[in-house]
Amino acid sequence: MIEHLNWVATYVFVAFFALVTIMGFVAARWRAGDLDQLHEWGLGGRRFGAWISWFLIGGDLYTAYTVIAVPALVYAVGAYGFFAVPYTIIIYPLLFVAFPRLWSVTHRRGYLTAGDFVLGRYGNKWLELAIALTGILATMPYIALQLVGIEKVIQALGFSGEGLASHLPLTIAFVILALYTYKSGLRAPAMIAFVKDIMIYVFVIAAIIIIPAKLGGYGAIFDAAADAFAKKGGATGLTLKPGQIMPYITLAIGSAMALFIYPHALTGILSASSSDAIKRNAIALPAYSLVLGLIGLLGLMGHAAGIVVSNPQDVVPQLFLKMFPDWFAGFSFAAIAIGALVPAAVMSIGAANTFTRNVWKPFVHPAMTGGEEAVLAKLMSLIVKLGALLVILFVPTKFAIDFQLLGGVWMIQCFPAIIFGLYTRWFSGWALLAGWAVGMVVGTYLAWTPGAWVPVHAVFDWFVAYNGLIAVTLNVAISALLSLALRSEAPDATVPDDYLGGRAIQA
Repeated sequence: MIEHLNWVATYVFVAFFALVTIMGFVAARWRAGDLDQLHEWGLGGRRFGAWISWFLIGGDLYTAYTVIAVPALVYAVGAYGFFAVPYTIIIYPLLFVAFPRLWSVTHRRGYLTAGDFVLGRYGNKWLELAIALTGILATMPYIALQLVGIEKVIQALGFSGEGLASHLPLTIAFVILALYTYKSGLRAPAMIAFVKDIMIYVFVIAAIIIIPAKLGGYGAIFDAAADAFAKKGGATGLTLKPGQIMPYITLAIGSAMALFIYPHALTGILSASSSDAIKRNAIALPAYSLVLGLIGLLGLMGHAAGIVVSNPQDVVPQLFLKMFPDWFAGFSFAAIAIGALVPAAVMSIGAANTFTRNVWKPFVHPAMTGGEEAVLAKLMSLIVKLGALLVILFVPTKFAIDFQLLGGVWMIQCFPAIIFGLYTRWFSGWALLAGWAVGMVVGTYLAWTPGAWVPVHAVFDWFVAYNGLIAVTLNVAISALLSLALRSEAPDATVPDDYLGGRAIQA
């Protein structure tokens, strides 16, 4: 089990993991608040300024699985794998324009989740339930894939085993994560995000300088990658094939529309101390997109370094083991593992907040007190993480990846109800619910094939587009048409001033 362990790398890995574990528990006393209240445990008391929010939101969105998966896709197919870079750029103008309005109305009305806002805006608890369940459904496999990222670097350290024993280090990491998230809430990943982001910047900067120097420069890297793709053939290459252009564009646009609708992304945004903090983050967060582009280059470096793996997700760990000294490989692996802990914690908190406020409270126990909400959310955060761990233990990773790909298709169906609702009450809640249902069914249907889930589909043989964008177009059309006939008489709990900042109406 440990006979092939790289002890130097493992010592460094364990040291940094221990550091963030201590930070996770200490975070309960950071910016101290009553953690028996959901807004304190689940949103950090809404007191995170622009600097803290920058680390938290960046740490939440740019995950360990991103560090593993983006280079893996570039290694496997080439240029098409870089679609993640433009979509993380496209999203920030939307963040700057729309999400300060969402922060403002949720702050003034005491809303903690997207479902809370949807219920207040449209007065339709079934639409609230649809938004909530979509978020939880899409988040579960996302958490599981963070655990995949941890497991990949643990395996690269040389740890091996048979059956459930092979997952022992991952299980230990899960237990630690569960305990400090339960105790400290959102404060834990917010504090750890400082360490995680700094470590990732360090190893990325080192990688883009040291590895090319050892491989003969970037020209040699691109030449080696071009040769590898030429031998592989098909849709691979350093540039997009003509048939890949529209899928690339629509995948980037659709992914951007879905990104900040996820419960964990909204949790990071709603924890900010002001709408101005969100605007400043929209300006500064593209720095992460620059790093993401550099991370993608690691996939090309894998070809130049002669890395041959059966699973492309192993390319980054194997590249670091080959090109770096053991102590720095251990440092890099620790950064990737810690990069999984931050988003996994925020994801479980976001899902727990959503279940508590938008599923359990309205449909099971409407008279819940703030203390009861916090207790249930803490328990749900444990259950969510346990569910993700069970997926890794008993379900082939391929299915977790498939469901995570579907997650974007599902989350984009919530875009009309949330984003349009920030500007107009013209849409009917029932019409939006019908549009959501059609979008969910159509998006899932387009993604299914007998062999695997696919992200794009041909539109009347005219062009190929992202399934989520096709489905949400139908969603919007149906919502608009039905809103003409189904005029809503449900009350709107918000007023125009709620969207423009100001003092909170409710605690």
